[in-house]
Amino acid sequence: MQYCNADIPSRPNVPVNVLVGLEYLKAGNGWTDEETYDAYCYDVQVRYALGYRQLGEGYFEIRTVYYFRERLSRYIQESGINLLEKAFEQVTDAQIRAFQLKTGKQRMDSTQIASNICVLGRLQLLVEVIQRVHRMLSKEDQKRYDEAFAAYPKGYARQYVYHRGGGDTGEHLQKIGEMMQWLIEELRPGYGKEPVYQMFARVFDEHYRIEESGLKIKTGKELSAKSLQSPDDWEATYREKAKKSYKGYVANIIETCDPENELQLVTKIQVAPNTVEDAKLMEEALPDLKERTELETLYTDGGYGSPDADQTLLDHEVELVQTAIRGRIPGSMKLNLSDFEIKQSETGKPAEITCPKGHTAVVEVSSRKKGFVAHFDQEICQNCPLLEKCSVRQGKRDANWHLRFNQDQVNSSQRRQRSQHHQKEGHNLRAAVESTVREVKHSFPAGKLPVRAVS
Repeated sequence: MQYCNADIPSRPNVPVNVLVGLEYLKAGNGWTDEETYDAYCYDVQVRYALGYRQLGEGYFEIRTVYYFRERLSRYIQESGINLLEKAFEQVTDAQIRAFQLKTGKQRMDSTQIASNICVLGRLQLLVEVIQRVHRMLSKEDQKRYDEAFAAYPKGYARQYVYHRGGGDTGEHLQKIGEMMQWLIEELRPGYGKEPVYQMFARVFDEHYRIEESGLKIKTGKELSAKSLQSPDDWEATYREKAKKSYKGYVANIIETCDPENELQLVTKIQVAPNTVEDAKLMEEALPDLKERTELETLYTDGGYGSPDADQTLLDHEVELVQTAIRGRIPGSMKLNLSDFEIKQSETGKPAEITCPKGHTAVVEVSSRKKGFVAHFDQEICQNCPLLEKCSVRQGKRDANWHLRFNQDQVNSSQRRQRSQHHQKEGHNLRAAVESTVREVKHSFPAGKLPVRAVS
């Protein structure tokens, strides 16, 4: 970290490394801003970790933290670069070199984290959004539209819901929708570029649709998981997993796992709306991981496999080993493509395939160019004891037997083979990452962050 010097006489800047260190300590311990500041002022261990040896040295006002955080937020919005993430990676890479850690083997896992928002019912959410629109208006416009907003109290939105008795809300939703539709057109000229107006228009589109017969309320099943969950957090999304519902984000954690390392280090942390799939997070992480480390093998659970992820792994020459594979487990009554040995070219295309009985055939592109086909000799397949279990089919125009498959099936079968081989070895290199996930979340009760809108 570098110090910044002013061109004119002024109070010295607080060192950037101190402010960054405080942000990490705050998050790691689940402190509030006030607790963080008190620890900085009076906790000798905290001060020692930040490079100070005496109480009172390096004093600054707490508002300095707020100004620093505001500038970081503005920078990421303008440039798309998260400077705290860059600082974390810089320190981690230096630690990897200092401890001479092997980074060829790494593991990852994801976890649900909740945003610090209230759980709002549909009616309460819409009323809350309407109230935000009213506060957005100028004083003159508030008076102008006072009659339209009069039905919705200026206090808590739940008061509106409470006084409706919690019965059938269809009538109220319809009335609100008609008002929103009118206001969207009415306010567009003067407020169309305002963030609150854009949120207002977004919520209307998410909850209503306009038909020839008039305005219709979308059913609960029609609402997208990406729909707004709270006007205080525009990025938080809804997801159901293992029969539990979550409103917030998903965090993906990656760390080294070579057994020869004396210690393991977290190499990357990602945060995204919880509707983002694990495989997508892996795709996004791979280029940076490959550039910064010597990653060769990645250990994950079954959620990280997908056709796009397979291609990204191939492009960056990384092997994926999953402890399980999504989808139906192949039965023992039929041979699966993972029971065959497939040799692939440098580009990942299948070149040769060998059946469980050791017979090899050249793989060719199918006539329709949509997949691949391997031709096995008639006599070999006709007398094979596994013929009834095999997926080969005899040709209509020739006597040979043909096995047809596509690239996605090849990639999936290779992942299944690696998973089965890893299970036979008797040790699971991925499992310990779950402890790391717990350590990251333990300071947040029930996995709920103390903040909203994490980006």
